[in-house]
Amino acid sequence: MNEPGVLIIGGGLVGASLAIALDAAGIAATLVETAAPRTDAQPSYDERNLALARATVNGLDAIGVWRHAAARATPIRHIHVSRSGEFGSARIDADRQGVDALGWTLPARELGAALLQRLDACTRLTRLAPATLSALQPLAAGWRAQIAMVDGMRSLDAPLLVGADGTGSFVRAQLGIEAERHDYRQTLFVCTIMPERDHANRAYERFADDGPIALLPLAERRCGLVLTVAADEADAVAALDDAGFIELAQRRFGWRLGRLTRPGRRHPYPIHRVAAAQLIGPRAVLVGNAAQTVHPIGAQGFNLGLRDALTLAELVAAAPDPGASDLLERYAARRAPDRDGTMAMSHGLVRLACLPQPLLAPLRSLALLACDRVSPLQRALARRGMGFRGEPPHAVLERLP
Repeated sequence: MNEPGVLIIGGGLVGASLAIALDAAGIAATLVETAAPRTDAQPSYDERNLALARATVNGLDAIGVWRHAAARATPIRHIHVSRSGEFGSARIDADRQGVDALGWTLPARELGAALLQRLDACTRLTRLAPATLSALQPLAAGWRAQIAMVDGMRSLDAPLLVGADGTGSFVRAQLGIEAERHDYRQTLFVCTIMPERDHANRAYERFADDGPIALLPLAERRCGLVLTVAADEADAVAALDDAGFIELAQRRFGWRLGRLTRPGRRHPYPIHRVAAAQLIGPRAVLVGNAAQTVHPIGAQGFNLGLRDALTLAELVAAAPDPGASDLLERYAARRAPDRDGTMAMSHGLVRLACLPQPLLAPLRSLALLACDRVSPLQRALARRGMGFRGEPPHAVLERLP
């Protein structure tokens, strides 16, 4: 190999996190990203408000990112889960779990800015942006990548190729890895709103026949609204004025926080589930949305992707050959329980919690009550919500200072 190092295609939230984790471990890497290295150019550094699990924040802290973002994050100390028109609810409190926060809310653009600050401090990382992967050629001990840049083509050889290039992954397609796709026929609208009552650092997830709605605590008493609507209603919802949109959100969420007002700019996102048939290929691995794109219910997407990145970095740091087949097989085996469990949970919640069948109502309510009242069930639910499942990377288990 004339240019040893891990080749990462995609510089979004997960790809950038992987590049930083490898640099922190002393591993050389090259990060290829189609967007210019600015928060306003990177599509994943957008207006979504991310609910970062406690394990995720532990991991971001371990690789030196969190110190750049902590001041703009809002702690989640309580979680309230319910279903419209049904009596059951589940509440999870940080105090009962013995932690200061279950997670934190942070706008994606703010996390993106923190990642860019940390990337600037990397010493073993080469960043190519704007740049695009145009072709791949397998070699005996890695891959040769043709990278299109502003000043022409560049050829790079690497012993390990990482596809972190999102749901429509070009790397996944080039590796010949099939993907299972499911269209939920739903569209997500995100914006900020101002509730009449103080959110008190409480996050709400509320299910309904029309899909889930969530309110996440933000600074200055504002909340991040995540509203799901049927795809065939998306254009009509997008056309609503502020008053009409708030009326819809109020009807779907209810009055637990009083009157909702002052909606911010709305952004729609069609919802799909995409699952790669396998995570690895010859000297290649998929992470983040390239490996699995999950329904945003439960806010597991980036949390799951970061655990991909940190697990891979941990294994690569302890091995002489980052692309060795046994290393990649260990990676796939370690990620399987977390990946499979998280995907099954998000898909199952959509199918069951939002299914318009009256006969399920008492069973759903009893299940929520059990999670609220039975301590072992609540503990298990809380730990999964905080991102501690499967065999997590060591970095996410370290407590915040």
